[in-house]
Amino acid sequence: PRRIRRPDPQPGGGGPPAAAGPKGEAMRIYDRLTIHQKQAFWAWVFLAVPVVFFVVVRFYPTFDAAWISLTNWSLFRQPQFIGLDNYVKMFQDPVFWKVFANTFKYLAIGLPVSLLISFVVAYYLDRVRFMHGLIRGLYFVPYLTTAVAMAWVWRWFYEPVPIGLFNDVLSSLGLPQQPFLRSMDQALPSVLAPAIWAGLGFQVIIFLAGLRAIPETYYEAARIDGVGAWTILWEITLPLLKPTLLFLIVISSIGFLRIFDQVYNMTVDGQGGPLNATRPLVLNIYNSAFVDYDMGYATAQTMVLFLVLLVITIIQLRLLRSK
Repeated sequence: PRRIRRPDPQPGGGGPPAAAGPKGEAMRIYDRLTIHQKQAFWAWVFLAVPVVFFVVVRFYPTFDAAWISLTNWSLFRQPQFIGLDNYVKMFQDPVFWKVFANTFKYLAIGLPVSLLISFVVAYYLDRVRFMHGLIRGLYFVPYLTTAVAMAWVWRWFYEPVPIGLFNDVLSSLGLPQQPFLRSMDQALPSVLAPAIWAGLGFQVIIFLAGLRAIPETYYEAARIDGVGAWTILWEITLPLLKPTLLFLIVISSIGFLRIFDQVYNMTVDGQGGPLNATRPLVLNIYNSAFVDYDMGYATAQTMVLFLVLLVITIIQLRLLRSK
C-alpha cells in the first residue's frame, strides 16, 4: 500500500502548527506565563464582575453626586454649575448646624447605650440553656419588625393619658405625666429609644456568635488558676471579643448617623420637631430634595454626610484594629 507522508514539523518544535491570528498570539502569551501569573490572571477574571459592579453602582454615583453638589438643579430644569455656592449656603445655615449636632447626639447616646445593653443581654443569655433558642428569637423579632409600624406604636406609647402607655403607668404610680415628643429636651431620647430597641436583637445575636467563638480552654485554665469572674471578663472575654466589637461599632455608628424612619414617623408632619430638636441630617437632606426640590443643596449635604461616615469609620478601624 501507498505510504502517506506526514507534514513536516514546524521549525523549532515538534508539535502541530500553531494557530494563527490574535487568538493564537494570546494562547502563546498565556503559555509563557508562570503558575503564579496564571493564578493572578484567573483571579482578576473572576473579580471582573464585582469590580464592574462597584464601579457602575458605587463609584460612578459617588462622583456624579459630587458634580451635582456643585450645581443648581431642581429636577424641573437643567443643572447649572454654581461652584461652591451650595456649600457656602450650607455652612451659613443655622438649621444645618442644628441638625448636624442632632446627628452626633444620636451617635453619642445611642452607640454606647445599645452596645452596653446588648452585651449584658448576650453575656447572660449565653449561660442560659433552657429555652435558649426561643429567648434568642424573641430578642431578634424587633429587628425584623417594620420600622414604620414600630415607630407609630412607640408614638402612641408617648401620648398623654388615656392613650399613652408610659404616661398611664406614671399616673398610676402618682407621678406627673411627661411631654416626651413635645419637649425640646425629651424628644430626642424618646425618638432614640425605639431605634435602640429595634437594633438590639441584631447586636445580641452578633455578640452571642462572638462569645461562642471563644475557645472554652481559656476559661477552663482560668478557673483552674482560681481567677475570678470579673477578671475573666476583663482579661479574656472582652479582649477576644475585640473583632466582634469593632464590627458592631462600625455598623451601629453608620446606622445611628443615618437614622431617619423613627424621626420621620414619630414627629409631627415628619419634620423632626419640636423646633428641629430631633431632626437628623438625613431628614434634612430628604426635605431639601423632595420638599424644596433643591437637589444640588441636598446632594451637598449628602457629600458632607458621606465624608463624616468615611472619617469616623477610618478612625474606628485604626483605633480598634488588632495588633
